[in-house]
Amino acid sequence: MPRSVLFVTGTRADFGKLEPLAVATRDAGFDVSFFTTGMHMLARYGLTKLEVHRTPGVQVHEFLNQRPGDPQDMVLAKTVIGFSDFVKECAPDLVVIHGDRVEALACALVCATNYIRCAHIEGGEVSGTIDEIYRHCNSKLASQHFVSSEDAASRVMALGEPKENIHAIGSPELDFHAGPSGVTLAEVKQRYDLPFDDYGVCVFHPVTSEADTMGAQADALFGALAQSGQNFVVIAPNNDPGSAEIFDAIARLPDARFRVLPSMRFAHFSELMKNAKAMIGNSSAGVREAPFIGLPSLDIGTRQTNRAKSPSVFFADAGDTAAITTFLESEWGKAYPRHDAFGGGSASERFVAILKTQAFWETSLQKTFHDIAD
Repeated sequence: MPRSVLFVTGTRADFGKLEPLAVATRDAGFDVSFFTTGMHMLARYGLTKLEVHRTPGVQVHEFLNQRPGDPQDMVLAKTVIGFSDFVKECAPDLVVIHGDRVEALACALVCATNYIRCAHIEGGEVSGTIDEIYRHCNSKLASQHFVSSEDAASRVMALGEPKENIHAIGSPELDFHAGPSGVTLAEVKQRYDLPFDDYGVCVFHPVTSEADTMGAQADALFGALAQSGQNFVVIAPNNDPGSAEIFDAIARLPDARFRVLPSMRFAHFSELMKNAKAMIGNSSAGVREAPFIGLPSLDIGTRQTNRAKSPSVFFADAGDTAAITTFLESEWGKAYPRHDAFGGGSASERFVAILKTQAFWETSLQKTFHDIAD
């Protein structure tokens, strides 16, 4: 029987990173499935579980782990219970989690306490807010690590993980952006009713440690964008605390120059970015995917603090209208060389090559702390 690999996905963002790995793993002969939960299950965020179901040749298991407004600790508890019940039934050979979300933390905890082999994607990175805490916790709970850069690999080693269990493969979502999206801009505009020829992309998520000020931050940011006179496609925020206030600010945007979408198919989002004039907000796409595409981006606030640096990424606070205006006036429509510090689009190939080795499956699940000197 082929080994079974279970990918955990809770958001449209982590699915965009996990899908290339899952497809490559499926094509390599493994039995692939998804545990689908989190934002995917909520209609307000586009019911993106449907995108997971569109992946051919994989099984999809759904779990509703939250209601709108649930605090993160409650979401964590619900997911631990649900995932624990699930893995006792399906008994996967490997669970693959991504990044810094509370769903990934819950599933990594279940794997660690039940001695289930777990691989963590894109650990060892730094950013703002509680996301960084979750990410490092996931690294300590997981038994294998697939990181995006050598810097990230060094940080995972600093957490006490053995070098032989850390694999620098690059960022997997860049595999998709490296090639044609498979759709045309005309098809994107038709599907999402986009009336603009020139547009920027804005994605502004809540910062959990700043939930009390997210409404004011969103008002300031969107106010500056409205004053610019430019057109924007706005993607709805994720479901972290503070999202309701961002939705309220979005609801006040003028329809003539802002097209608001709950979510987009990944291929369509890739094509949208490739043809945009600029990207603004605090999504990881602005500091990771936009530089790879060569799209100028303005990172707002603290959510991605220290996450990545490249010549095409600029920084401003949400209330710094002057800096936002300067960025839009000076960078709108510029094209930058591709920034490939986080890989050149071969992460899936590297991932599968490691899964095919016998050594990967023989690694002990009894973890010990490894000093860097070791």
